[in-house]
Amino acid sequence: MAQYVYGKNVVLGLLEKKKNINQLFIQSNRNDKSVELLARKNGIKVDIVDRKVLDKLVDGNHQGYVASVDDYKLFSLDELLDSISSKKNPLLIALDGLEDPHNLGAILRSAACVNADGIIIEKNRSVGLNGTVAKVSAGAIDLVKVCQVTNLSQSLNELKKKGYWVIGSDCRDATDYRKVDYNMALVLVIGSEGKGMHRLVKQKCDILVKLPMESNFESLNASVACSVLLYQIYNCRNPI
Repeated sequence: MAQYVYGKNVVLGLLEKKKNINQLFIQSNRNDKSVELLARKNGIKVDIVDRKVLDKLVDGNHQGYVASVDDYKLFSLDELLDSISSKKNPLLIALDGLEDPHNLGAILRSAACVNADGIIIEKNRSVGLNGTVAKVSAGAIDLVKVCQVTNLSQSLNELKKKGYWVIGSDCRDATDYRKVDYNMALVLVIGSEGKGMHRLVKQKCDILVKLPMESNFESLNASVACSVLLYQIYNCRNPI
């Protein structure tokens, strides 16, 4: 099944990496022909269309470029674990009910920057991989493995049995994130934008960490909080 990705840099990145593009749609008044020429060089069908056509294909700032691509590959938990079985202290990120594709895209980008080993999302109550996620991730969607599970709580149980520690981000009854030693096989859990972690998921956490807040705000945006925690983990594992 095909889906649409959009944005000049996203499309150009796919072309440069010779990723599979089924069809490319370009807005008729684009003066820069570099994308079109590269696509035709790679044997990709190019349609020059009116902006209204692109507006119907995607809901976002397409910048005049939309590509039809195959669905992004989703991994099973076993496939993900097999791919990192030789690592000493693997790092996974579990997203509990995250709904905003911009947050998922930003988290993918942060995950790629710290060389995290994979992201776990739920099948039924989480945003999936789509064009908006691809655009925001700035190419990280092709670098970080994404695993889709039916039940996150049960999957965390499986990971704990395999020696992983589960650390959840929470703003109440939690340890300052700077006080934790992250040198272990680790799953970092980030809750949803509005409600945080679900009760059953929170119960699976071995450690809860919080980011100190000096103002009346209760929490940071999910992707920002995730980025701060990922870099603290990176700093702990790679001290200067």
